[in-house]
Parts: sequence; C-alpha cells; structure tokens
Amino acid sequence: MSDDGHERNGHERVPSRQRRRFPGISSRAYEHPADRSALVALRRLSGFDAVFKALSGLLPERSLRLLFLSDSVRVSDQQFVHLNDMLRDACYILDLEKVPPMYVTQDPQPNAMCIGLDEPIIVVTTGLVELLDEEEMRAVVGHEVGHALSGHSVYRTILLFLTSLALKVAWIPLGNLAILAIVTALREWFRKSELSADRAGLLVGQDLRASMRGLMKIAGGNHLHEMNVDAFLQQAEEYEAGGDLRDSVLKILNVLPRSHPFTTVRAAELKKWAASRDYQRIMDGHYPRRTEDKDTSVGDSFKESAASYASDVKTSKDPLMKLVSDIAGGAGGLGGRVKRGFDGFTSAPPPKDAPPRDTPPEDGEA
Repeated sequence: MSDDGHERNGHERVPSRQRRRFPGISSRAYEHPADRSALVALRRLSGFDAVFKALSGLLPERSLRLLFLSDSVRVSDQQFVHLNDMLRDACYILDLEKVPPMYVTQDPQPNAMCIGLDEPIIVVTTGLVELLDEEEMRAVVGHEVGHALSGHSVYRTILLFLTSLALKVAWIPLGNLAILAIVTALREWFRKSELSADRAGLLVGQDLRASMRGLMKIAGGNHLHEMNVDAFLQQAEEYEAGGDLRDSVLKILNVLPRSHPFTTVRAAELKKWAASRDYQRIMDGHYPRRTEDKDTSVGDSFKESAASYASDVKTSKDPLMKLVSDIAGGAGGLGGRVKRGFDGFTSAPPPKDAPPRDTPPEDGEA
C-alpha cells in the first residue's frame, strides 16, 4: 500500500512511497524478550483464555465500550478518514485480519491505548492527533496495532481495572497492599510491552526519523524547530550513566508508578533496535510466523529473556547495574565502592574539625 504525501497544519510533507508488508508475521518478531517470555508462557497455559473471559463480567469492558461509543468519535470512512486509512494500512502491513475499532476522544493530554478482553479497541486523544504529523501518527497507530496483535489489550484492561480498584479499597490496608503488588508487577510488564509496541510502530511506519520526532513531541510538545534528535538521545545516555548509586535508587522509585518507560529511554531503545540485525532480517522478510507460535518453546523464550537481561546489565552505564555486573564478575573492592556510592544518602557529612576516624580499609580497598 502507498500513501499520498501532503502537507497539513504546517507539518512535514512526505512523498508517497511503498511500504513492506509482513504476511503472517508473529508478534514474537518484534516483542521485547522480557515481554515475549511472559506472553509465551501465558499463551501455553491450558484454559488461560477461558479464565480471562470468565472475568469479563467483573471487568468494566462493556462499560468502556459503551462510554467510547457514546462520548467519542469512531474513526471510519466518514469520520477522521486519514486515521482510518492509517489504521487499515497498519493492519494490512502487520497482517492483522480483523481491523479493531478506533475512537478519538476529547482530551488535551497526548495519549493512546489499546484495551479490551474479547476484542481490542484503540483510543487516541485529540491532544495526540493535533500534536503529530501524518508519519508520526502512522507510527503511533502501528504501535497500537502491535499491542492488538500481541494480545496486550487484555492485560492493559486488567491493569486499568486494578488501578481503579486500588483507589476504591485504599482504606483497606492489607487488601490495598495486595492489589498494589499486582499492579506494580503488571506495570513492570507493561513498560516492557511499550518497547515491543514501539518496534511494531517502526515496522508499520518504516521511518525511524518520524518515530523519533513523535517521541520528542510527546516529551516536549510541538516545537521541532527547538529540538534535536541527537541531543534528545544524548539525554537518554546522560540519564543512564549519570549520578551515583543514590541516583540509581531514585530512578527506580521514579519509574515504579509509571505505565510507560521514560520517553528518552524509549527513543534510545528504538534506535538501538533499528540498527540491529534482528530488525534488518524482518525487513528482508525473515521473521517468525504466527503458524509457528504453537510450537514455540517456553524454555527457549525464558532463556532469551535471561540472556537479554544479562546483556543489559553488562552493557549498562547505570552505577547500580555496573555494580551488579561487577558482583557477578567477582570484582574486588566492592565494599568500598558501595560505601562511596551511598555516602551521604542516609547520614550528614562529618564536621570539618572532626578528628580522622581510625578504621581499617574495606576489603580490597587501597
């Protein structure tokens, strides 16, 4: 399929071009290893789908569908035609047979989501539609179709329900703690699923620059003339490598309540994947098919996930991850490094006139 280049609201004009299509592609082709291993295991559980469908009476899916139908605009051949074309094109490229319904809802906050238990539905806000140009929006639509193909909408719906439930039972201490534990685990999975969906968006848009521009706009608004992709990616590198162990702990605390990874981190991850051999093989037509999903080894997926985490820890510039890598490698002087990393985190510095402490050095420390 091709798309006609045109200019809208001063956005970049993009010429018509042919995009590659991926017949029968499995979501395993683009899923982040941590996301994929969890999904493969769940898909292989006997009766898993039946259990979740049985929960449909408890979850507010029907209410959500009626809400969007009654108070949002459904994308179609008559409404938001350009979005409808993008949606159909994304489903064609990723070979998703049934096109999910899509709604535009009035909300100045740029956002999009894919929810639903029986059938996924896609929702985008007016803030997002007004912020992004055609190619940036195409990547977002591909992102949401990737969620649909991976089956993420089921877990996203459960996460929304449990988040709402946690607020309602906040006055019950133990009940609230139990729900928050599940919500925290789901959020950790969902952050990984966002990296998977970013990859799907790139496969649909097939324009890395547009994907980068979209992420920059979500972070900093519609001011492309004031932003630079290289400088934006430099922020991600500085975020990962900067600070000491105290900053590593603060990073973890900052990300725990979020359902999405930080935007600079998403941009860096997507650029790294776009430069990988895995991405090039997909573009060359070599990728796993959905017909092979039933033969997928759960053990192999877990091994791949573990290898990915090990590689991330080994190559990470984050102080905490470097410490973990050193511990795994048996590096010396760790006692002193941990002490220096956390110095001042829980205690005030000694007064200038305090006498020196007569304490032995840490193991391995000079």
